[in-house]
Amino acid sequence: MAKVRLVEVEKRYGETVAVDRVSADIADGEFITLLGPSGCGKTTTLRMVAGLIEPTSGQIWFDDQMVNRVPTHKRNVGLAFQSHALFPHMSVAKNIAFGLQMKRMPKAQIRQRVEEMLAMIEMTGFGDRMPGQLSGGQQQRVAVARAVVNNPKLILADEPTGNLDSSNGNEVMQML
Repeated sequence: MAKVRLVEVEKRYGETVAVDRVSADIADGEFITLLGPSGCGKTTTLRMVAGLIEPTSGQIWFDDQMVNRVPTHKRNVGLAFQSHALFPHMSVAKNIAFGLQMKRMPKAQIRQRVEEMLAMIEMTGFGDRMPGQLSGGQQQRVAVARAVVNNPKLILADEPTGNLDSSNGNEVMQML
């Protein structure tokens, strides 16, 4: 895991302030929750930490490295969102393997890691299924497996259980 530090992070869209000078120190291994009403900037803050959008001002640090200009794919961050964001044209196994393939991991290691993830999410034998053949809870578990398969330094979860009943939601949170 990584220590994360936000220093006066701000995001503006023209005159609209989406995130207003947020600062935080998050220790290595610490689990935190951002709480607030809809539209207060929680998702925007997570998207800036992930590198999906750039802050208008301020600094984002992972350990001793400022990552403002580091692209998402080089931040080693796992993302789990409320909308599963699975590739509908790819099987469950290919969805989970996607990040490993982008890192050019050897195929045998990819297969082994995908099998480990399928076991972790209690979906062994589901690798050939397509996302449309899964329940919402199963899709969310696949999304979590995809988020953690690369052993990220940081996992960002934006309401990953919002569409699940409490039993499935608790299971998903245990996986993170």
